[in-house]
Amino acid sequence: MTVLIKQAIIVGSSSPYNGQIKDILIHNGIITTIAGEIIENADQLIQQEGLHVSIGWMDSFAHFCDPGFEYRETLETGARAAAAGGFTDVLITPNTNPVVHTKSQVEYIVQKSNLSGVRIHPIGAVTKNAEGKELAEMYDMANSGAAAFSDGLNPIQDAGLLLKALLYVKTINGMIIQIPDDKSISAQGLMNEGIVSTRLGLPGKPAMAEELMVARDIKLTRYAESRLHFTGISSAKSLEYIKRARAAGINISCSVTPYHLFFCDEDLQQYDTNLKVNPPLRTKEDRSALLTGLLDGSIDFIASHHIPQNYDSKVCEFEYAKNGMIGLESLFGVVWSIVNGQCSIEKLVEKLSVFPRKTFGFAVPEVKEGVKAELTLFNPAMEYIFDEKNLQSKSGNSAFIGKQLKGKVIGIINGDKIYLN
Repeated sequence: MTVLIKQAIIVGSSSPYNGQIKDILIHNGIITTIAGEIIENADQLIQQEGLHVSIGWMDSFAHFCDPGFEYRETLETGARAAAAGGFTDVLITPNTNPVVHTKSQVEYIVQKSNLSGVRIHPIGAVTKNAEGKELAEMYDMANSGAAAFSDGLNPIQDAGLLLKALLYVKTINGMIIQIPDDKSISAQGLMNEGIVSTRLGLPGKPAMAEELMVARDIKLTRYAESRLHFTGISSAKSLEYIKRARAAGINISCSVTPYHLFFCDEDLQQYDTNLKVNPPLRTKEDRSALLTGLLDGSIDFIASHHIPQNYDSKVCEFEYAKNGMIGLESLFGVVWSIVNGQCSIEKLVEKLSVFPRKTFGFAVPEVKEGVKAELTLFNPAMEYIFDEKNLQSKSGNSAFIGKQLKGKVIGIINGDKIYLN
């Protein structure tokens, strides 16, 4: 099959074609020609005004719910959601039923991933059943294809156990991912503790629950001389701790969600259950600090925290609603709407493609002749209302529905597999 991309602006700060308008010819999944103009009949022609192309994007924290919770998402619908959002690669959490804590469960996901246009990389659980009690067989999972290790939505509470895990993964050059949340502090908290929670009459969870965990895990990582990635950072103080740790040479990285950049606790005035997330939405000041951190490089990249929930888990009283929202399809439009004018499109594309791969040890693809096509197609100038027709996920728990966004994903090409919105 031959695909011809016409007059696309190539985006990639390390690419010799960066900023140039080129035609790209792809034959059987391989980029064969990049030139100013290519005149050739192709099975598929991709051409539209404002078209940009970059290497494929990677998301580092999504929940595809399969196996065990297929009524919320499956590997197939999750892959479609990822493709619709411009992602050719996704790391998925182990919080399924059964939990991904053995090599056979890792292999199930790897094999199923081969059937889709999106490469799905399983994150293996650090502990058996992600219960935080006993280490799982991380060595076996790594050999079977686990991209990293985390208890996912269940942050590891036991400091001694996390220390053992940090020491263990050094032998396999692995990475631990942690949502920083001390569950012993205000375990019943429904949102950020502060003026807004008091006004709304909802029990709050202080930012300290995150900050204590960040401080503790930094010390454990320094002691173990290992690597740790914080995902879903939401507090300005947490970011300050991380900056200091990195300045001291500790191998810490971090990512932020699109919704922590877009919303704050004041947006909960209408008790929108789609905004019930963990870590909770913080203050305007925290949100501003996160944006600054993303722009100055203190935050390495963006992670979707795509967490599907079924209708009944969100259309209920705020107290009983489950945490999380979907975010793969909306991520680019949300983040580009926020940073446009403060950040170049090349820098944002690096945050979406290069930095996640380097953090987790993946090879970074290129836009050049003779290599496999791993491309994301998008239009950063297109403005639109994000609505339900933009969703490919099996669930619809998005707080971005109805929002005006700028930056539209056109699709992905991953080898011989093509997905266009």
